Amino acid sequence: MHFVGRVLWFIESHFRREIDLDGIARACGVSRFHMCRGFTSATGYSVMDYVRGRRLTEAARQLAAGAPSILDVALTAGYNSHEAFTRAFRDRFGTTPEAARDGTAVDQTLLVEPIRMDRAAEMAFHIAAPRREKGEAMTVVGLSRRYKYNDVGAIPSQWTEFQAFGGTLGERPGIWFGLCDEFEEAEGTFRYTCGVRVDDPRDVPEALTVTSLPAQNYLAFSHKEHVSRLRETMNAIWGQYLPDSGFEPVGDRPMFELYDQKFDPLTGLGGLEVWIPVKTS
Repeated sequence: MHFVGRVLWFIESHFRREIDLDGIARACGVSRFHMCRGFTSATGYSVMDYVRGRRLTEAARQLAAGAPSILDVALTAGYNSHEAFTRAFRDRFGTTPEAARDGTAVDQTLLVEPIRMDRAAEMAFHIAAPRREKGEAMTVVGLSRRYKYNDVGAIPSQWTEFQAFGGTLGERPGIWFGLCDEFEEAEGTFRYTCGVRVDDPRDVPEALTVTSLPAQNYLAFSHKEHVSRLRETMNAIWGQYLPDSGFEPVGDRPMFELYDQKFDPLTGLGGLEVWIPVKTS
């Protein structure tokens, strides 16, 4: 079974209990960082955002059925007070638990249903074995934005905005980086930076950020499909290749997409590489 399927099974089996991310990771035979990245790649949710969504969805159904005690529903959903539950419920559904119990319908598109891993779909996308690379220390200057794991649709427009700085930063020509770092599991967010390598960053515009990458061992995976299928490659990396590879990803270092002149931003074709930082064996 794809290890993300095991995570999903564990969550549904322990739905009403406190979720221990370290315990789930141990049960799946991967590190906590690997589990969280793989789960996000496969589902679009952080583990805890999925858990919260599932619990609030079941709470909404109990309320719609006329649950007599909102506090009991709150406690079952993992909230210690009526107030905390009400805030979380309103944030997700735009209405209060009282209103939902009194007949106000919640938006069905906001419900989080159990995800079932389709074995055929899991195995449909294959990747070639990666190259091992020793990346030297470097500095990337770029435009950074924070995104929810399941809401990254603005990244193409971020790249378009960054193009206005092209040729003005003293960058090495012909190479572009899409850095992913500063993962926040509790919030289900990460920072994405579209940038270029700059050997001597000076007078960097205020709108841009400077990220220093130390010398690091990487696995470099090739993505030859349309850029819209990048999530499938990421899922294959985290769900198929890494669990049995013997390599352990480094959680506090940026991973990145590497684009060269073969990539056509207008068509999304030409291919790219995904570089994952790994610990030295």
